[in-house]
Amino acid sequence: MPSRRVLADAVVAALRDALTFWLPIACAGCGLVDVGLCSGCRAALIAAPHRRRTEAGLSVISALEFSGVPARVLRVLKEEGRTSLARALAPVLGSVLADVVGEDAVVTTVPSSRAAYRRRGYRPVDLLVRRSGWPPVPLLRSVRTPRDQRGLGRAARRANVGGVFVSRPVRGRDVVLVDDVVTTGATLDDAARALRAAGARGVVAVTLAHTPRHLDRAGRSDET
Repeated sequence: MPSRRVLADAVVAALRDALTFWLPIACAGCGLVDVGLCSGCRAALIAAPHRRRTEAGLSVISALEFSGVPARVLRVLKEEGRTSLARALAPVLGSVLADVVGEDAVVTTVPSSRAAYRRRGYRPVDLLVRRSGWPPVPLLRSVRTPRDQRGLGRAARRANVGGVFVSRPVRGRDVVLVDDVVTTGATLDDAARALRAAGARGVVAVTLAHTPRHLDRAGRSDET
């Protein structure tokens, strides 16, 4: 039976989708009026998997580069509440998850901050993962609130998010850790640390997008 959180997120998403239907909209990728996502921008949402390792050695596979149309569409999903865009983004994320999620693996997400959840009323990453076909298991929680990551360099980001997460027990299981965007990997590293401390056999990270190298120090809220 779905949890209360899952049901609440589904209700909020349905309400936002209804408002999107009745209110005038523009393409999230290019601004073309009277269409939520035009065919040209939809065609730009094609997976181009990118692999990297964080400073702590965590393997991260990203579906898209966080620039151009993908970046604009993801920002609109997160900041304007247009949850209908998850239908276009989820297959891209799902194509990467399909190659990573093993038979016995647990899929979980990096949790949004309490402030972000109160502002949005839903969790974008959880929404994307569910629409991708893998209901996430809520393993992680924050034990303190870090500073806003914007404007912080690589070392400051790591210090800022160090020790933020704890995890429910997950002994002997492989875990696929999902987030929306990876920048330096500091948040993903701390989440992976918490999962391993809780008994995870192995951890691999998947993100919808990765920032280009020249943006790694730009710092945007909710990027990891």
